[in-house]
Amino acid sequence: MHDARDLVLARLPSGVPVRTTVHVYGEGRLVDGPDGPELDAPADGGPVVYAQAAQHGREVNGTAVLRRLHERLTGSGGDATDVGPEGDLGDGGLAGTLVTVPVADPLTFDRVSYTTPESLDAIHSNMNRCWPGDADGTLHERMAARLWRFAGAADAVVDLHTGSPAMLTHTVYMRDDAACRGLAEAFGTDLLLAEAAGEEADAEWAERGFAGKLRVAATREGIPTVTPELAHSREVVPEAVDAGVDGMVGVLRHEGLLPGEPAPWSGTVARNHLGRVEAADSGLFTPERGLSVGDEVAAGDRLGVVHDPTTFEPLQTAAADRDGIVYSIAREATVTAGATLVGVAERLEE
Repeated sequence: MHDARDLVLARLPSGVPVRTTVHVYGEGRLVDGPDGPELDAPADGGPVVYAQAAQHGREVNGTAVLRRLHERLTGSGGDATDVGPEGDLGDGGLAGTLVTVPVADPLTFDRVSYTTPESLDAIHSNMNRCWPGDADGTLHERMAARLWRFAGAADAVVDLHTGSPAMLTHTVYMRDDAACRGLAEAFGTDLLLAEAAGEEADAEWAERGFAGKLRVAATREGIPTVTPELAHSREVVPEAVDAGVDGMVGVLRHEGLLPGEPAPWSGTVARNHLGRVEAADSGLFTPERGLSVGDEVAAGDRLGVVHDPTTFEPLQTAAADRDGIVYSIAREATVTAGATLVGVAERLEE
């Protein structure tokens, strides 16, 4: 069973509605509510999984993942340029409910952007900083609140994101949360990044606004949540889509919606948001020749140089401040002070 409905997230100042589409597969149904479609999942109908993509509009591979998953669940679509088996999962076999929103933020999607202009939301230009939202708040708060009515009713949440082309595909989860860790392993990326949680992370959350991330808000409500980061923004890359579809199938198996078990996981766990080497000044960044994502580096290793583009003066020699794994490299050379040049994930001992 599959159902899809138009969903109004908010309204622009002109009265034009901000619309997206919500899909439901399996045992749940979409029913008419006072503010549009609502989920009706039977109490004895198995678990509910919620997945969304394109919360940041330039991160399009997650949207392609949900399309491919739709085709595999319903046996529809598919074309010669796509990759992977279609119609091989069988929607009738879902022992529960899957809810998906392929475009969570149409405002950024239409602009192929990460955030909205100040004129639309001066307080929360990044939608992923205001969950679980506020039905009477800013534009993004209202949009988050409308989607939260689906996400907040789930037993597990997958928030599909996309990194830069020079980023190692990975999955972020809340550290020391066993249910989130299990969900991350089920998604199956070789690298898992554990984000600090609890009292030890309060300062970090405050500084970066992490408390308003969907992953954090949902986990705090007892809903295991992960954020897969599929490499490549702004373009649909078959390898990234393949990884995302395989990951979603693993999650559905882990949660019991599909038969079987996810593939065994034997990758690497590292700490998230630590080890970022930042630009001390603005200029042009040239990474060290041969530096690649996935490389092992040691504290003090040279990672690249920032130059003044007009005088050619070297402004900074970037170096790793810890041992770890390179998971991102700034390949777009123009950088501003404070921008991340290289991300080095510090391994966690387990």
